[in-house]
Amino acid sequence: MSTGVIIVLIVIVVGVVAAAAALALRNRGALGGSGLKRRFGPEYDRTVARHDGDTKAAERELGERVQQHGALREQPLEPAAREQYQARWAAAQELFVDSPRQAVTDVDELLGEVAGARGFPGVEEYEKQFDALSVHHADHVHGYRRVHRVVTARTNGAPESQAGTEEMREAMLEARALFDDLMSADDSGGSGRGGTGRHAFGSFNRQAVKGS
Repeated sequence: MSTGVIIVLIVIVVGVVAAAAALALRNRGALGGSGLKRRFGPEYDRTVARHDGDTKAAERELGERVQQHGALREQPLEPAAREQYQARWAAAQELFVDSPRQAVTDVDELLGEVAGARGFPGVEEYEKQFDALSVHHADHVHGYRRVHRVVTARTNGAPESQAGTEEMREAMLEARALFDDLMSADDSGGSGRGGTGRHAFGSFNRQAVKGS
């Protein structure tokens, strides 16, 4: 083998090693404390609190979420499905006035179905679905957690008074933010902070006050 060929091979090997090292450093930064805080926002603090202040344990959990679901690519919604989901949200919002618990239940089911349609794990795997949503929609995912807690508390036989109307209204408002995020992600790059839900929020606030 000639000296020139050897030199070329050495250069290639060095380049591959350097690229691998750079990738490792980038991943380490993305999964480090500051990177996780930026990525998860309030969900970072909630996870730390759930681990009784154990930052390392919380970051380990959040890092695992990113590793498992970070590569997920959201699928666009068909126009007909989008219209159906919007209609179902509107129906649940109207139902809240007379039957807030049933409205929250309907919203919990709707969020699970929309997330599944966007390519997230299915609704039958709530924990996995939630973890994946938290990676890609960290700002608004807590709304899903709140409505799901109301539903599961009722299913598990918790007292009917455990979640009051105001608490359920707030859960619905937070859930609406995630719903808008999922509905608009394929149009706006996942920001989910457009105007689609602003008028709905105002209308919902007025309806909820009447129904409380």
